[in-house]
Order: sequence, then structure tokens, then C-alpha cells
Amino acid sequence: MAASPPPSAGASRFASGRALDIICLGRLAVDLYAEQIGARLEDVTSFAKYLGGSSANIAFGCARLGLASAMLARVGDDHMGRFLTETLANEGCDVSHTRIDRERLTALVLLGIKDRDTFPLIFHRENCADMALDEHDFDEAFIASSKALLITGTHFSTETVNRASRRALDYARRNQVRTVLDIDYRPALWGLTGKADGETRFIANEGVTAHLQRILPLFDLVIGTEEEFRIAGGKHELIDALAMVRAVTSATLVIKRGPLGCTIIDGKVPASIDEAPTELGVEVEVLNVLGAGDAFASGFLSEWLHDAPLPRCAQTANVCGALVVSRHGCAPAMPTLAELAYFRDAAAREPVRLRRPDLDVKLARLHRVSVKRRAHEEVLGFAFDHRNQFFELAQQTGSGEARIAQLKRLFVEAVAQTEAELGLQGRIGVLIDDRYGQDALNAATGRGWWIGRPVELPGSMPLVFDHGRSIGTTLASWPREHVVKCLVHYHPDEPIEERLEQEAQLRTLYDAVQASGHALLLEVIPPRRTPLSDAPDTVYRALKRLYNIGIQPEWWKLAPMDAQQWLAVDALVTERDPYCRGVVLLGLSAGVEQLSEGFRAAAASKTCKGFTVGRTIFHEPSRAWLAGEIDDAQAIASVRAIFETLIGAWRAAHAEPSPAAARREAA
Repeated sequence: MAASPPPSAGASRFASGRALDIICLGRLAVDLYAEQIGARLEDVTSFAKYLGGSSANIAFGCARLGLASAMLARVGDDHMGRFLTETLANEGCDVSHTRIDRERLTALVLLGIKDRDTFPLIFHRENCADMALDEHDFDEAFIASSKALLITGTHFSTETVNRASRRALDYARRNQVRTVLDIDYRPALWGLTGKADGETRFIANEGVTAHLQRILPLFDLVIGTEEEFRIAGGKHELIDALAMVRAVTSATLVIKRGPLGCTIIDGKVPASIDEAPTELGVEVEVLNVLGAGDAFASGFLSEWLHDAPLPRCAQTANVCGALVVSRHGCAPAMPTLAELAYFRDAAAREPVRLRRPDLDVKLARLHRVSVKRRAHEEVLGFAFDHRNQFFELAQQTGSGEARIAQLKRLFVEAVAQTEAELGLQGRIGVLIDDRYGQDALNAATGRGWWIGRPVELPGSMPLVFDHGRSIGTTLASWPREHVVKCLVHYHPDEPIEERLEQEAQLRTLYDAVQASGHALLLEVIPPRRTPLSDAPDTVYRALKRLYNIGIQPEWWKLAPMDAQQWLAVDALVTERDPYCRGVVLLGLSAGVEQLSEGFRAAAASKTCKGFTVGRTIFHEPSRAWLAGEIDDAQAIASVRAIFETLIGAWRAAHAEPSPAAARREAA
């Protein structure tokens, strides 16, 4: 038994000075999860695409829980491979050793959810990229840069990956890197079932048992289900299998027992499993068990790698597993630290209520907003999502509606040129509609821009959605990167009947984006019959009312205000929604100088991140182009000149001390 000895009392389990907490070696694939719950896989009509593969799920989950994780695998030189590496990188996982295989495609898995006990699964893994991992894909220095190395059982199932995994283990043990085995037994991947039978979780096989027992001595921590320890030990009875495992390794054994929680054996195997220390599981209703074990491992490792006591490791693992079994998918279902804190607190107070964590509104929102998201510290936006205004311009110039789409495509080119010329990568924003701007939307999508897209019927009061009442159906076809923008004419002092109708529509929209996963931008403008100047705090009170009824958009779009009102809005947003991503300024056709004054007032604000201005930029160039007075290049140049002037004014306002800051400094 060659496992590393346990640390002495008070000492860390791990070597110090390592850049990484954990390297995960193993399966990296695309999971296609059936969206129709209860259907046979034969009858499924649509799938959701997620990152998958046990090692990849664990690397992703560890990163989400704050560990410095890395993925050691291969992906194909294809769209799905890029999706996987981008998904891992966006979560904070190191993908420097996720190699590109130019001869093989990325692995793929189809999964269904028939009922609580039936999960049809098909592995499409014939000669796939991750099973071609080679011992030359990494060096000793990389393995030695981590505190721990995790390998899953599948990557011992063929000669090539077995050789690579054994080489990684050799490097680990020479460099005091703790080693972790997630047994991850899938008979189909060992060639023991039909190719389409990915659902079968256990088939006894002496060859697999012998193979596992040869590698068990090389691990410090072994994680598996009861069935997986039965294959590792080669015995039908769990306790007998555990005794056989203990005969070849002194590793800590963590046995996942589903709703019963988990059992940890850190020494001699007792006569009965009930005599071993067991941390009880969290009782929840099951939607999908696929991936729950990976969530369990992520939770366990997030504590273990911080030298937490084993009971604490098990408690966190159980909560992570419970949350994931209640959700669709695996990697995207992984909880954040904020979710874990909320769930633990709520479960301690009201355990019965948390049996359906999928129905807990606050937990669902935390899952949306507390994950790592791309930061937008500045949004420099050109808004040309207007529809009525462009229709009127086309009518006035006699050019017809057909040319509007071409014009909006030119605007995308103008924005792209401004981005390149001024070096504004990651700071550009656009608002584009899909009535006249679908081609423009298609051209803008995928560039890394902040893209807002309207859903309101222009000018509607009360609010009406542009494509009909079923807003959820509309959003189903939108790219996830598009921000749902809704302009609402709203006043907190309106007659109650009118206000409630507006609020009901906003609530419908808010519920729809919670389900679709899109971010929401609410543009709040008081109706013209109640001028903002009549009550300077009107917008503040409107936002407060919307927060009071449970609407928490990621973004607000507001008209310029004085510095004092900005400070009030800052305080409100900080109090009610610390996860709010910010406010952007609208233009209301104001001139450049007037907007510049608004920029200077907003410089005092911590929540105002930029602007999305429209008619000030596009009105005159659009009229001239539609009338045939200027050509494409001149239209682009004219739009750029105004847009870049506004960018300069915004930057200048934020380079100077704001009036409020100046007053504070003088005091």
C-alpha cells in the first residue's frame, strides 16, 4: 500500500507554494440533455448543450467553488471543442493543457430524463479526442505545479490513456502531489455493454477489478458509489469489497450512498458499513441524478484542498450533490459559494421547504447572478433598435422600408471600425432590433460586444410585447449573449389600475428571463404627461417600486439625472440588489453638449457604467443616406464621428473629478 501518509496534526495535507489546487485528467465532452422531461430518448425533440465528462465537470465545479483548477485532456479541432475550452476558461479553469487534437472529433453524449430512475444515455466516443490523451501532452513541471491530481476511472480503460494516466501519477508521487481517483465506472466505456447502453452502471468483471486494484495503491483519496467500490473490490457485498480495496491501499475511501449521504473510511474497514462514520445526505426531490456525483466530488475537494476536516468535506459534498440532482444538466447546475451559504442557512431553518430547491426563487436567482460572469466595467453603446423612427425616416425620404436593414448593417460596420480604431475591445455596446436589424444582429453577435435587443412594441402604453404575449417563446430562439431590453413608460404615482397592468407585464417578462437565462435591461421612462422635472425623484421611486415587487434586472437604462439623484440610485441598487450589473444612460435625442453634461453628473455614480445613445448619433446620417445624399462610406464616417465624440465626452467626464467628488475633497 503506497499511498502517501496522512499529515501530522495541524499540518497541511498538501505541499506549499503550488500555483494550482487541482489538475483533473479525464473525460471532456459535450452533453446534449433532452429538454422534454418524461419522454423516451426516441421521442425527444430538442436538447440543451452543456459541458460534460466527469473530469471536466469536476474541474468546472472546483473552479466555481473557488479552487484553482486545471483540465488535462484533449478536444477536437471543431466547434464543440472550442465551446468546451471557452466554457472552462470562462469559469476560471486553466485550459493551458487542454490540447487540440486535429485528427479526432470532440466526444459527445446524448442524455434523457425519462423518470426519477430512468436516464437513457448514449456515448458517442468512437476514437474521440479525449481518449487520445498522450503521455507527451504534459510534462512533470505541470503536474508538480498542483497540490492534487484527480483522474477518473475511464482514463485507465485503454492502453493509450492508461499509459498517460500512469505517467501523470508517477510525476505526482515524485513531487508530493496528492492523488485522487474518482472510480467513475461506466461499463460501456470498458466495452462491456452494447454501444448504445450507456445507462447501465454496473457489470461485474474480473478484468476491470484486477486493473483497478493495480492502480489503487497509487491514490491518497478514492471516491465512488457503492457499485463502483464493488467493481474495485471485486465482491458482491459492499463491506467485503471495501475490505479488498483496503488490502491494496491506505487511501481515504469516500463512499457515495445517494440519499443516505456518504460514508468515509480513513482507516480499518469495520465489520459493518453502518459502523463507519456517515454524513447524512440532504433530502430533496430528484429530477436528474446524472452529474450529481461530479458535483459531490467538487464539493468534497473544495473543502479537502483547504484542509477542512473530513466531516465538513462530506457535508459540502452532500449539499452540492443534492442541488444538482434537482436541476437540469450537470456543469451549469453546479452551485456557487453564495448558493451553498444560502442553502445551508435555509435548510437549517426550514428543511421541509428546501426539499424542492428548484422551486426556491431566491436560490434560483443566486444561481443566475452569483456565477462568474464577464464584467462590463464600461459600456460605450450605440442604440439603433428604434423601429418607428426608422420607418418614419424611410417614409419621409421615399426610400422604402427595405433599405433600413442595409442601413443598420452599415452601423455595425461603423461600430466595428470605432472599436478597432480606439482599442475598445470588451467595452462596445449596441442595441439592435430584429424587425429591421436581424442582419445587423447576426453580424454583431459573437464579437464579444454587449448586445441589447428590444421586446416591447414601440410606443405601447400599457406595455405590449412586440412578438405577441408568449414572451418565453420569443426568447427561445435568441442567443444567450443577447440582453433582453424592455422600454417601459412607468410612473410610481399612476392610477393603480394602469400601474398594476404595467407591473403584471413586467413580471411576465421577468419570469421569462429567469427561465431562459438571458440578462434583462429595463429602460424606465416616466410618461410624457408626468415630466421628470416635476419630481426629481420620480425615477428613483419607480425603481424602488419595481424592487418592492421582486423585479431585479441585471441592467437599468435611465435618463440623465443630477448628481444627487445618482447617489440615491446608487444607494438603492446597493441595498436591494448587490448583483446588479449597472446602469446605462439613454439619450432622448439630446444634443452632444447636453449629453456631455449628463455624463459629468453621472461621473459621481458607482452604478452608471456607460451610455447607449441612439437618435443623437443616427438621425441625420440616416436621413441623408436614405435620401441618397451620402454613400455607405460617408454614412459610416458620419456615425463614427458622433459616436466617437460621445465616447470622448464620457471618458473626459470620468477623467475629471465629479462635482460630488470635488465637494468631498474641498470639505
